[in-house]
Amino acid sequence: MPTEPTDSEKGILHPREQARHRSLKRLAAGPRIDRFVEWYWIVEWDLREPYVAEVLPYPSVNVTFEQPGGAFVNGVCTRKFERELTGRGRAFGVKFWAGGFGAVTGLDVGSFRDQVLPLRDVFDDADRLADLVFAEDSDLRRRAVFEAFLSDHLVDTDPSYELVRTVIAAMGADRTLTRVDQVTDRFDLPIRKLQRLFRRYVGVGPKWVLRRYRLHDGADLLARGEVAELADLAHALGYFDQAHFSHEFKEQIGLTPADYATRASIERQTTYR
Repeated sequence: MPTEPTDSEKGILHPREQARHRSLKRLAAGPRIDRFVEWYWIVEWDLREPYVAEVLPYPSVNVTFEQPGGAFVNGVCTRKFERELTGRGRAFGVKFWAGGFGAVTGLDVGSFRDQVLPLRDVFDDADRLADLVFAEDSDLRRRAVFEAFLSDHLVDTDPSYELVRTVIAAMGADRTLTRVDQVTDRFDLPIRKLQRLFRRYVGVGPKWVLRRYRLHDGADLLARGEVAELADLAHALGYFDQAHFSHEFKEQIGLTPADYATRASIERQTTYR
């Protein structure tokens, strides 16, 4: 049976504010493809005034079906992703495991990093897939349409990909992993082999993936009001000092950790009072 998708808000910036402007639902991947697809996400909105949703993406490729719009492949995004939501719309997204899209397609995932491509540029038989997906009347049926399509493209079990998936799962779950040498020691992997695997399947390096996951952790803790001292948080996330953490946080998210925490505190009070 497929693993149920997490309800974690990691990667979603200003999550309580976003929740007031759009709905978010996730579905588990089916057992035929859950080696490659982590979960499905469905976002809907109906707004009188435009709203810019901000996300610090996972190191994953997403396939999105947008109404109106079409079908797209979203490469690994190395910067903050912003999307203006306006009027009425919906998106049905497929979040691949980090490395999963590269395993299925055999493509150099790094070649379309930070890019959005029409799905037909990757799968030449995908011309009508968006129409078929949105012709269905439920997200479960939409999932079934996509999984039937992807099943025709699946590859045999690849031990190298399975290793990448295991390594990245550990990176995401274990906050104490802050350096690449900790990863190579835990999995008994030479650093050059780890770098080659990430270049082939993920499209970004292992150091970048670790930094992204620790920024996810930091933003999530700040959003939930669970940080007493920023210096302690910076140390726990593997930064040399608070200044280095604050610089990278602002560079990636657009606010200092202190400002992000203040905004989150105001939003929590606004949401629940």
